[in-house]
This record gives sequence, structure tokens and C-alpha cells, in this order.
Amino acid sequence: MVALDSEDDVLQRGDEAPAFELPGTDGESYTLDAFADREALLVVFTCNHCPYAQAKFDELNRLAAAYDGVAVVGINANDPEEYPDDSFEKMRELVDDGTVDYDAYLFDESQGTAAAYGARCTPDPFLFVDDGGTFRLAYHGRLDDATDPDDDPTEREMKAHIETLLAGEEITAEAKPSRGCSIKWKPGNEPDYWDA
Repeated sequence: MVALDSEDDVLQRGDEAPAFELPGTDGESYTLDAFADREALLVVFTCNHCPYAQAKFDELNRLAAAYDGVAVVGINANDPEEYPDDSFEKMRELVDDGTVDYDAYLFDESQGTAAAYGARCTPDPFLFVDDGGTFRLAYHGRLDDATDPDDDPTEREMKAHIETLLAGEEITAEAKPSRGCSIKWKPGNEPDYWDA
């Protein structure tokens, strides 16, 4: 298994969140407007099968439960033809059995949303703040300091960043890349920034 680090080569702090319209495991269709009542939005490109992603399920569930003002949204963009465990049906199973308990778990079948955000790995978290009705990137980086699936975190970094935003302050911390399995692009779908 090859582990990749996230990179800030597509979205920069202050950039507007790229629009999307994606199906959720609950049968609803989601756009950014679905989260317009929240102060912040944590978009995490993730999947079902990657050990790095699985290791962060509980942390994402905790963040979703702890902050009413933040929407925690998982987006799975992996190719289910090559990776059947990342199918939409398997996503629903994880939600139904409580393994995944985010505010929404969405399927990016076209992989266009992952490419628009510059997603590289699973998990790849992007934290946005509501700036007068527009979500703008406040932080792109890891959830905590446990960079390998078997590690226990000592610092819940994304939790601290969320609390900074909810306090009305700007995140000034240097971005620390997330690490995970590569996004599994369909043949020919690799975006321009992809060189893995």
C-alpha cells in the first residue's frame, strides 16, 4: 500500500469551496446550500476500504456529534469497479450499522468533485468557514497527529482548528498534510495535478 500526503496545490486558504451536487447515502441529493445554516463545513475525501480512512471514522463521528455549527461531510470518490468495497451500497451499509455517522456521506461517482478540490488521499480534509454565505477554505490538512493507521493520536488538531473558527478567529496554524491511500481514479480521470 502506497501512502500519499495531501498537497495545497489546487485550493488555497480563502478560496471558495467548489460547488457540487452529489447523492447521499440517505437518498437525498446534496449541494453546498444544504449546509448554509452552518458556521463551518468540514469536507473529507474518504472511502470505505482504506486503513487510513477507517482509522479516522471515529474521529469524524466525534466531530460531527460535538459541533452543531459544523457540518462534517464525507465524500467517497474511489472507483468502485476496481475497488468494490468502495461502492455506494457499501457506503450505505457503513452508515446503517453506525460505523459512519457524519452529517452526510456522499458519492462522487464522476470524480469531478475530488478533482475540483485537489483531493489526493483518503482521508483528505478541507475545513471551510462561512464567510457571508460563501464557504471559504480556512484549513487543508490532517485531522490529528496519528499519521499511520495503527498510531494513537496525541493531538486532535482539526478539533482545535474548528474551535478557533467557531470562536470567530482565523486559523493561523501551518498546514500539516494528511496521509492516506491514493484516490482511486478511473482510467483517464486523473486530474492535471495528479502525478502519483
